[in-house]
Amino acid sequence: MNDEIASQSFDTFALDHESQSPSSHLLDELALHGYRRLEDEPDTRPLPSSDDAFLALEAAIEALSGLFRETRLEADLPDLLWSFVNLFHRKADRIDRDLDDNETAQRRRQAEQDGSEIRSVELERLIAQGLTLTERRNAFEFFRDHLAELYATETGSAWRPRSGSKVNHRALTAAMIDSRDFLNAKKLAETQALLPPGPRIAFAGGVDCNDHQRIWSALDKVHAKHPDMVIFHGGGAKGAERIASCWADNRKVPQVAFKPDWSHHKNAAPFKRNDVMLESLPIGVIVFPGSGIVENLADKARKMGIPVWRFDTIRA
Repeated sequence: MNDEIASQSFDTFALDHESQSPSSHLLDELALHGYRRLEDEPDTRPLPSSDDAFLALEAAIEALSGLFRETRLEADLPDLLWSFVNLFHRKADRIDRDLDDNETAQRRRQAEQDGSEIRSVELERLIAQGLTLTERRNAFEFFRDHLAELYATETGSAWRPRSGSKVNHRALTAAMIDSRDFLNAKKLAETQALLPPGPRIAFAGGVDCNDHQRIWSALDKVHAKHPDMVIFHGGGAKGAERIASCWADNRKVPQVAFKPDWSHHKNAAPFKRNDVMLESLPIGVIVFPGSGIVENLADKARKMGIPVWRFDTIRA
């Protein structure tokens, strides 16, 4: 008896389902599952406000720190916090790659334009998608940068990605009128972010040079004369170059790390690195005591007519 009732109920449901119009079926699906925007559709919803983002991120860091402080896991906290910041950094990178794909698609649609409405609408859709991607990337970079500040407060050291650049495009949006202007603005934004404008100052010093006060004082003097300076250094993990990098972080001075390419140049990598740094034409080179690699940079700079400012550390 129960089987008959179940069979009749299923037959009735199947008949009703088949008799539904496509629109009715679509409305039922939306009511059941909700509307979810597709990846290629522009999203008109607002971004999180900066105030809400500050509060949420600070609460997250505070919660994690409170969980690990005064426990056996406290030593793992810096690594965990670094990974938390890196989560937003990698997300911004992935959106940036989507922007590159969007640019390629826009160029392809530009070439296919024949005056038809279909082609024009498709290009407009890609432009709107590109603008949305730009805003999303900038938002995640904003989150990452605020988290990096919180990381520095919690751990006492600056947050840096393991590899690649930490670029911020917040002030360089690409909201232009048409596709060609959009692409030109995007390229300009990328160039300005990766090649910051301003007078370039090269810095070199050895790994055993740890005179923090002397290095900061020298850099502060140059910074006072060139407030919009960009500092070039070798990206060393310790010694004078590390101190110069920390100074740049503290003074909010753009920095470019010229690390030796050991895989391509082997033992000649530091000297090749010096050549590349000088090819960027710095207006001066700050030199602190170091190895023959440091002296090689100073000698090559003098031969190119680039001023070399030499500083000696104060010995006790």
